[in-house]
Amino acid sequence: MKHTSAAKPTAMLQVEVQYAASADRLPTPKQFRQWVDAVLDDSDKEAEVVIRIVDNAESTRLNEQFRHRAGPTNVLSFPFEAPENVPTSLLGDLVICAPIVEREAREQGKGAEAHWAHMTVHGVLHLLGFDHIVEQDAVLMEKKEIDILNSLGIANPYQEIAR
Repeated sequence: MKHTSAAKPTAMLQVEVQYAASADRLPTPKQFRQWVDAVLDDSDKEAEVVIRIVDNAESTRLNEQFRHRAGPTNVLSFPFEAPENVPTSLLGDLVICAPIVEREAREQGKGAEAHWAHMTVHGVLHLLGFDHIVEQDAVLMEKKEIDILNSLGIANPYQEIAR
C-alpha cells in the first residue's frame, strides 16, 4: 500500500519592491520576500505587500504628511483598509528609507542586511496591527520581532552590542 501525505497548501505571497533610492547595497526582492514570509509564516492566507525604498527627501515628505513629524524616518507602514465587503489580500505598503537604515546599522554596529531585515519585519508587524506606543504592546511586538529574526538566523536587534 502506498502512503502519501497531503502537503499543507502554501499561501500566495506577493511582494513588490520599488527602488526609488540608491545605497551601497540594497536587499534584493528575493530577500525582502523571505523576510515578509518569515512574519507571515503561520498564516495560511494570501498576502500582498508593496515595499518602496526611498531617499531622505521622500521619507521626510511622507513622515511629515502622515505622521506629522519632522525629518526622515527608517520605516513607515501604511496598512490597507479595504472598503467593507471588498475582499483583498493587500496588507499595505512599507516605505523604508535607505540612508537612514544604512546610518543606523553603522551607528548600532549591526550588519546592514540584518538591519534591513529588522526594518522589514518591524514594518510588516505594523501592517498586521502590532504597535509599540503602549509599553505592554511594545514588549509583545519586540518579542515577535526577536523570534522572527531568530528564525532567520539574525541576532536580537535590541541587544546592546559591545564595542
